[in-house]
Amino acid sequence: MTPATSPRWRVYRRITLIVLAVLLVSSCSRSIVQNNYTWAWWTVSPFTPRGQRNLLFMLRGFLPTLTISFTALLFSVPAGIMVALFAFIPLRGFQWFNRVYVEVVRSIPTLVLILWVYYGLPVSVGLDLDVFSAGVVALAISDSAFQAEIFRGGIRSISHTQIEAGLSLGLSPFQVMRLVIMPQAIRRILPPLGNQLVYMLKISSLVSMIGFQELTRRARELATVEFSPLEIYTALIFMYLVLILGVSGLVRLMERKLKVNYRD
Repeated sequence: MTPATSPRWRVYRRITLIVLAVLLVSSCSRSIVQNNYTWAWWTVSPFTPRGQRNLLFMLRGFLPTLTISFTALLFSVPAGIMVALFAFIPLRGFQWFNRVYVEVVRSIPTLVLILWVYYGLPVSVGLDLDVFSAGVVALAISDSAFQAEIFRGGIRSISHTQIEAGLSLGLSPFQVMRLVIMPQAIRRILPPLGNQLVYMLKISSLVSMIGFQELTRRARELATVEFSPLEIYTALIFMYLVLILGVSGLVRLMERKLKVNYRD
């Protein structure tokens, strides 16, 4: 029996949850008393027609959130792999490009990059993108630097003797990377890749600033109509919680399928 499944651990976990629930309720109670805030939970209640309409309006943002996040990943992962491979080319120019790209892109806040792509590209180069395309471009650029570091670390974790063995068998450097290094590296970097997927789902909320109709944008619009921001944003928290936990569960399932060994 592991410590996490022992009876004593389960008791401690239940006590912790109860304490957190009490603190949350007491905090809300003090807020009501001190600020005279009148809660209007019926605006997001699944048991009232008004709440059902509001929840349905917000839930329609699930698909756009998933769509823009996964589309950005389709571009950021290949870009990250390419930038990571530059670090292993024995030419100083490529290696410098890798370091400069990663450091510069990681230093730019994602929200600033989104605003610049949407408002700056039409002025600077005449490229006018719609909100979805601008969001995908900005998110992909921002995430590609992190992906590059993940892949660079994964590739470096493979023993150099395996590269030498592949070359001694007559494989080209490209074949060694594709057939020997990358399959092992992907198994090792799957957990951080899953973390980046979760990170992408969360930062996709920043695209709401340029009008993209994802979860956060719909919640903001609903809050201005219903005048119940705390209730609506509380519902939004639970929606993101369900979304992130579901995606995290799928990532862990993939890890078990691939038999990722964290002690390699």
